[in-house]
Amino acid sequence: MSRIATPPTGVRPKRSRPEDGAARAVYRKAAVRLLPLLGLLYLVSYLDRSNIAFAGPNGMNHDLGLSSAAFGLASGIFFLGYSLLEVPSNLALRRFGARKWLVRILVSWGVVATATAYVQGAGQLEVARLLLGMAEAGCLPGIVLYLTMWFPREVRTRLTAWFFLSLPLSTALGAPLSALLIQWSNGLFGLAGWRSMFLFEGLPALALAVVVWYLLPDGPEQARWLTGAERQLLRSRLDQDATPTSPPASRRWSGSLPAPRVWGLAFAYFGIIYGQYALGFFLPTIIGGFETQAGHHFSIIQRGLINAVPYLVAAAVLVGWARRAQRAESRAPYVIWPSLVAGAVIPFALYLHGPLLTMAAITVCAVAVLSAIPVFWALPTEMLSRDAAVVGIAVVNTVGSLSGFAAPYVTGWLKDLTGSTEPGLWLAGAMMLLSAGLVAILSRRQVAVETVSLPAPTPRPRTVASS
Repeated sequence: MSRIATPPTGVRPKRSRPEDGAARAVYRKAAVRLLPLLGLLYLVSYLDRSNIAFAGPNGMNHDLGLSSAAFGLASGIFFLGYSLLEVPSNLALRRFGARKWLVRILVSWGVVATATAYVQGAGQLEVARLLLGMAEAGCLPGIVLYLTMWFPREVRTRLTAWFFLSLPLSTALGAPLSALLIQWSNGLFGLAGWRSMFLFEGLPALALAVVVWYLLPDGPEQARWLTGAERQLLRSRLDQDATPTSPPASRRWSGSLPAPRVWGLAFAYFGIIYGQYALGFFLPTIIGGFETQAGHHFSIIQRGLINAVPYLVAAAVLVGWARRAQRAESRAPYVIWPSLVAGAVIPFALYLHGPLLTMAAITVCAVAVLSAIPVFWALPTEMLSRDAAVVGIAVVNTVGSLSGFAAPYVTGWLKDLTGSTEPGLWLAGAMMLLSAGLVAILSRRQVAVETVSLPAPTPRPRTVASS
């Protein structure tokens, strides 16, 4: 088996190319133009999928007569629709271009998100959430794929982390915002506060559709703000990024789907996202338990601010962690260690006494989970060629997204069955530990790309070493 040569442990490859300074300037220019818009897009999408967590304990569950299991089903069914159309959506983005396809995603999910304000009963809520998932399908893998069209792997981990900064910020900002909307807009237009929240938080997606249409280029060739020399430099760096063992474009579907390593990464991502959503969807409920412990009733605004604390800390840590991973010889340990920490802390938090200790444990867990996610996405983007990544990234995210259905539903079901949140959160911790183990096993396999029985192309002498 041949593999891409790597420098000895502790030895950093020297970069002596004279255009490095120019390349960094182009990366910085592209990042400034693209990442704020893409981050805002994902921030809004994550807010629209997760705001149900705040609506539930603040009137929705009571008004619609939802049990914990029914609330978990409504929260998680989003991901069934999302997963169903994930791969087709990524293929469509490649065919029609990022700008047009992301606008389609924004318009359809904005319409469904605002319509959720008018659901009556558990059945309608479940249909609305399923349609929301179908409308938003392909958003995250499409953006991850889009980043591979702009940035080579030498800078992609760090820049992907800047994009994923929108994940903790969406919760840190979204929780107080949702709380304010529920309190301020209660009775507005004759709607309960949680209904008005759905209405107002769905509108930004429609506004962003207009912004994306005018400001987001399909790729470097369509970016008017790049000079001809900058486009050529960026394209040359991206061409050099192609690995010699990558499957050809004509085999990208059949070559990436059966790949054992792709499936291994997919199930590892499933465990990481399981921990994230089990914590995220039920954190407001956990915070509600603080009232009993402290003998004090929190207002809606106080609950939102408390909910934001773990994610603000995670946002402060995330980029620095990814920067360290970018400089490391292997990215895998920067996924393994946070997963191990989160897997241990999630159930450990159940046995702490006092709101402050519990919040500290939840904050450590949020930091660990959210630090692992952007570094994790460096693994499939480095293993697959840009052509194979069209399907491979979508497969990984599809399997991971299914945990978004499983985590809230199973956690809610276990709570109804046992009367406690403990079994569900123990399971979430176990999933995180499983993910750490899978990434550790995969990282020991010294194979750049593992697909079906395709013969390896002729190796390039300067990059290939025998094993």
